Amino acid sequence: MKGQDMQTKTARWKIASWVGAGLVGGVLISLGLTATAQRESRVALPVDELRLFAEVYGAVKSNYVESVEDKKLITEAISGMLSGLDPHSAYLDAEAFKELQVGTQGEFGGLGIEVGVEDGFVKVVSPIEDTPAERAGVKAGDLIIKIDDRATKGLGLSEAVKLMRGKPKTSITLTIARKGETQPIVLKIERDIIRVQSVKSNWLSPGYAFLRVTQFQEHTVESMVSHLNKLLDQAQKDGSKPVKGVVLDLRNDPGGLLHAAVGVSAAFLQPGVTVVSTDGRLEDSKKSFKAAPDDYRRGGSDPLAGLNPLARSLPMVVLVNAGSASASEIVAGALQDHARAKILGTQTFGKGSVQTILPLTKSTAIKLTTARYYTPSGRSIQATGIRPDFWVEETAEGDVSDRFRLREADLSGHLLNGKEKAGEPKGDRATGSTDKSPNRKALVFGSPEDHQLQQALALLQGKPVATNPAPAAPSK
Repeated sequence: MKGQDMQTKTARWKIASWVGAGLVGGVLISLGLTATAQRESRVALPVDELRLFAEVYGAVKSNYVESVEDKKLITEAISGMLSGLDPHSAYLDAEAFKELQVGTQGEFGGLGIEVGVEDGFVKVVSPIEDTPAERAGVKAGDLIIKIDDRATKGLGLSEAVKLMRGKPKTSITLTIARKGETQPIVLKIERDIIRVQSVKSNWLSPGYAFLRVTQFQEHTVESMVSHLNKLLDQAQKDGSKPVKGVVLDLRNDPGGLLHAAVGVSAAFLQPGVTVVSTDGRLEDSKKSFKAAPDDYRRGGSDPLAGLNPLARSLPMVVLVNAGSASASEIVAGALQDHARAKILGTQTFGKGSVQTILPLTKSTAIKLTTARYYTPSGRSIQATGIRPDFWVEETAEGDVSDRFRLREADLSGHLLNGKEKAGEPKGDRATGSTDKSPNRKALVFGSPEDHQLQQALALLQGKPVATNPAPAAPSK
């Protein structure tokens, strides 16, 4: 996409969540509300600045070394105007707009990786679980330096994504630079249809349920109800194993749809309480979303109508990390503020701004930041994230990958918290402990080796929790 090519020319981190090839909707992209029509407000046009723009436009058309189409210049100008506002506002051309719409449905073609751009290189944010990329050994933090025979240095993100696309069962070769490795790693990967299963579940031990939400999609609430009911109904039929608690895992969940976040929160909260609110310049950006069907239902019946009522009273722990963004932070903040669950893990990403999709034509739109998200108690999520009640890192020794992972506050041009002034601290950056096993085997969330999960289980069981030294809270 031309718009995102323009973004990659800046020095700042421009992150998009792409599944092998398709836009995912979360971590490092926006979680937004959708507008179906443009506003009709009229704004006085700055004549002098528009005259300057016209002069630059004319100079490029007349003097650039090659002839440039008007459409390209206008598109790039629009893209630059939006990308200069903050990391999440953007122009969506026909392809990007389509990807945004498809991205919430949970099915993509490609390899199964979320990628961004850093210093001109394509960088792996995270491989998606149980996809060709993960099975081939792609890891978070890898730099993709070649796609087949094409070098990626300076390559636009959208162009890199197009190169990684292809028909299922066709092969692609990625050349990867990995920290700690002296030689590039060459991986041949077979493309496939990527179907992201947004909810997974199982028993941790008798009486303790585990729910993992990997992304907030169109049908996440219905899927979560199905998983949770299956576990609770199974336990209630077996009277010898009463349900004692549940762990909700939101680690590395980049976000997704607002109504899905409200619905997941409502499954565990008392009906009618506030889940999240938004506040912006315009009156219709000042909204409050509650644990009520009108705020999470998308047509049809209430997806929570058949939920086992035990879900709203079980002791609960929510797992988060630096990869928990946007919708994940809304859920964690709501459950924390209502004292419904304890939050365990590390500081979340801090993506707390609202992006409204404003269609321009039938196939194009702009994605514009219009408000900030606030937890029920009035805390702004933007650039600070959710601070856990129990600071527990990936290993008992610490986890350098999480401590130094990019967060919203690290993005150049990021929106301020809304309660801070320019120049003030905008979030936590932990220091101190480090991961003493940088070459350890990649963690599988939900496995017996999952240190954070074991501490969550210990918390539910009333046992001591092995916490790590936490950084000081940000200045107020």
